[in-house]
Amino acid sequence: MNTFLFRRVFYLVFLLVGSCWAGRAQEYKYEIGGMVGGSYYMGDLNKNAFFKGLNPSLGVVFRYTPNFRWAVKTDLLWGRVSGSTDGMENFFPNGATASFDRNFFELGGQMEFNFMPYSDKFAYLNTKRFSPYVFMGLGVTVAPGNQTFASLNIPLGIGVKYKIINRLNLGCEFSFRKLFGDSFDVTDGNNGFLNNPYGVASSAFKNKDWYSLLMFSVTWDFGPRCQPCNNRFSNGVY
Repeated sequence: MNTFLFRRVFYLVFLLVGSCWAGRAQEYKYEIGGMVGGSYYMGDLNKNAFFKGLNPSLGVVFRYTPNFRWAVKTDLLWGRVSGSTDGMENFFPNGATASFDRNFFELGGQMEFNFMPYSDKFAYLNTKRFSPYVFMGLGVTVAPGNQTFASLNIPLGIGVKYKIINRLNLGCEFSFRKLFGDSFDVTDGNNGFLNNPYGVASSAFKNKDWYSLLMFSVTWDFGPRCQPCNNRFSNGVY
């Protein structure tokens, strides 16, 4: 292949790849909005009952969207969790009883993957205004009180998002938060035995508390990416 033809092919491939890469970017870089929903606890006072003791939760969310498939999300959440031995089928040693009720705050970040290329534009790229997604990340949970609890958490969840109109998104997601502590349900000395009620040795991933969130969100897109200017006389310059 001679040099002239090689250059032509190279430029053509470069333009095609560049066009595809640019075309796969979202129209807007960022999303911001609010979330509202419910939170509940899973631990010694609730082993496996989904949505038992559901309490309110709310927060704010911010996303950076580099393309149709991926998003980087940051959230700041407040929630409430509670639990009690009332109605439990299993019993603690010596017939001990306990209950708790506390607020918590979370600051976290997650990576999201959309199963569909998410956008209400660029139909030639087979984009969809509806998409399910999965996410995973890392966060910090703090629950103030007489005995303050603080721990890293690992969020893992699924969700769906729908773009109602350009720039306006609705979302719903369900997630588990894995904590690295067993005192999320310990608020005072009366239920301190919940740190290890059965005397079973624990590890980083065993006998630790969890909490879950079911959240509904509304977000607004902003930060448009550079758009080609079609004005020949922009700023009064030819």
